[in-house]
Amino acid sequence: MAEAPKIELFIKASIDAQSVGNCPFSQRLFMILWLKKINFTLSTVDTRKAADVLKTLAPGSQLPFITYNDEVKTDTNKIEEFLEENLAPPQYPKLCCRYKESNAAGDDIFRKFSAYIKNSNPALNDGLERNFLKSLMKLDQYLTTPLPHELDQNPNQDVSTRLFLDGDSLTLADCNLLPKLNIVKVVCKEYRDFVIPEALQGLTRYLKNANEKDEFRYTCPNDSEILEAYHSVANYLNK
Repeated sequence: MAEAPKIELFIKASIDAQSVGNCPFSQRLFMILWLKKINFTLSTVDTRKAADVLKTLAPGSQLPFITYNDEVKTDTNKIEEFLEENLAPPQYPKLCCRYKESNAAGDDIFRKFSAYIKNSNPALNDGLERNFLKSLMKLDQYLTTPLPHELDQNPNQDVSTRLFLDGDSLTLADCNLLPKLNIVKVVCKEYRDFVIPEALQGLTRYLKNANEKDEFRYTCPNDSEILEAYHSVANYLNK
């Protein structure tokens, strides 16, 4: 068995510099490395001092980044590809999706959420909320539609019972989507008193299953970190 690489992940620190900060890209890489079941060092970087760290280790880049056997790797998408290629079976689990559609599931939610939450005009709120809700419904439909391997096992299955986007295991697609959904859930509750409808049973089940996984639950920033990050961009409409 080849010697395990030496990996250090540098991510945004919390406001008090004691824990993880609000950054879905940082959480995405944190989840991937945890799921790969490899030992790695986690370094939280105080954004007030980030310039010095980046200047020394990764000039011209931004958080998050990794060092892999002392070689700096930047850009979240490229890091993800690199880790999937280099931390591969049989020594490490494969995290890529079986179905390409899983990678695109929910890809419009964060954009519509941003328009909804940053709006300061009450007259536009209902329309923006409808558009946002449609994106959640689209994801819910994907989560409740049986995947081909489910239908192979049970051709008469009407509703999917899988735990996550692509099956019963977390994948790269989940590592990308779940940190964003967590932000959506926290910010919408605070600024719009909006909660994901229980009628969206697939999405509700998906979030419940995710919260039962250490790789997601223990990589999430505190809700206060998320709200502080959105303090300057989100708008209350009735407070």
